[in-house]
Amino acid sequence: MKVIEHLAKASSTLISFEIIPPKRGGDVKELLKVLDDIVKYNPPFIDITSHPAEVVYEETPGGEMRMKIKRKRPGTLGICALVQNKYNVDAVPHVLCSGFTREETEDFLIELHYLQIDNVLAIRGDDSGYKKPVKFGRSVNEYAIDLIRQIIDLNQGKYLEEGLLDAEPMDFCVGIAGYPEKHYEAPNLITDIRYTKAKVDAGASYIVTQMFFDNKYYFEYVELCRKEGINVPIIPGLKIITSKSQAYTLPKNFYIDIPPQLVDELEKAKPEHALEIGVNWAYKQVEELLNKNVPAIHFYIMQNSKPINMLMKKLGY
Repeated sequence: MKVIEHLAKASSTLISFEIIPPKRGGDVKELLKVLDDIVKYNPPFIDITSHPAEVVYEETPGGEMRMKIKRKRPGTLGICALVQNKYNVDAVPHVLCSGFTREETEDFLIELHYLQIDNVLAIRGDDSGYKKPVKFGRSVNEYAIDLIRQIIDLNQGKYLEEGLLDAEPMDFCVGIAGYPEKHYEAPNLITDIRYTKAKVDAGASYIVTQMFFDNKYYFEYVELCRKEGINVPIIPGLKIITSKSQAYTLPKNFYIDIPPQLVDELEKAKPEHALEIGVNWAYKQVEELLNKNVPAIHFYIMQNSKPINMLMKKLGY
């Protein structure tokens, strides 16, 4: 079932999750334990992230910095198949512009179509520092809106290769990312929302927000989106803080604010109490969001189900 169909049929707020494939050489059994843990909450869909090749820098014994290209993290397609066919939960793979050609994207979408996966989240992706060489007439999607247009073309049976006879149309439900505190590259929030409106007009059916730790950002964002004519569902995305250091790393990596009260609580507490503080903070956020009847709440759990188990127990699930 498509994400928007789940949302339309729901009589109460849905709960969904986002996970990340293991690193290359990692053990998928640990991720399967996480999946076994979270499916008991009956999520209608689970997002699976995707990762391009990236540039990393390593220091040599002589003190020089050496550039190294790390290959892309595999597993997204396989985990999608597991989620959908083993756990009977709709999988939502992330499809990226960054690090992939349009031809590779089309191949990936065809594979998803064969697996009867009909939901995708279309995002540009962070700059990995690695620019994939584009050869032999291949092309890339520069922005998320270009990617959305490619997916919608496939929904209409328009493939990159011209002249395909009786090309089968696909039927993807396309989600996109939203930024209640604005995307870091946007000059202001209103301009960012207008970019989001263009993606919706291009064919996106729903929005999942970047994580936030103050619900006012979400409510104000929804209001501004509605004023700009965006009428698709807007799903709030939440993350449970699990360590004191995240009060500093999350703003640095995701360009978000951590409320002073939360930072103060973390600073005053012993390190082993950080998870409990994070769960209690998320509990307050969720309670308010549930009272406002948001369409769903999307949790960024990645590969750790302990925090969500603590939160769901506190919520009475």
